[in-house]
Amino acid sequence: MKAIPRYIINFVVLVALQIFLFNNIQLGGYINPYIYILFILILPFNTPKWLLLVVGFFLGFSIDLFSNTIGMHTSATVFLAFLRPFILKIIAPREGYESETFPTVKYYGINWFLKYAVILVIAHHAFLFYIEVFRFSDFFSTLLRVILSSIFSLTMIIIGQYFYRKEKRR
Repeated sequence: MKAIPRYIINFVVLVALQIFLFNNIQLGGYINPYIYILFILILPFNTPKWLLLVVGFFLGFSIDLFSNTIGMHTSATVFLAFLRPFILKIIAPREGYESETFPTVKYYGINWFLKYAVILVIAHHAFLFYIEVFRFSDFFSTLLRVILSSIFSLTMIIIGQYFYRKEKRR
């Protein structure tokens, strides 16, 4: 319960950064960074699946409200929240996840976090950009957008990881 205000602050800061800074970065029409998904990525391992979906909905809806994208971010973020438990299960360390830890660079290292984040960021971006285009005639140009935007977003997410302090264990 003590962590709820911290999550609310993280939510507000990431949404504000996305709306006021990162939504204004569009390099050549191919690079559109989306760092707001970091909020879903760093939620605790023991977050219930239903809560992930609800948080994903409100996170995407918040971005849609300010971006005038009518449900695209909402659906892509709910998709990300839906995939997260499966990806965590697939890339789990042999001994499993330590209790009261978070899926961050500081707990599990850069290699583990990159595997985790790359899969989810590419899935999110692919869903988002293909929903936006909604036709296969632009398949390869959209694929290029997915790849370039994912690389840029991952770079920003990794940099963002170093602004979070390590959570204290109880």
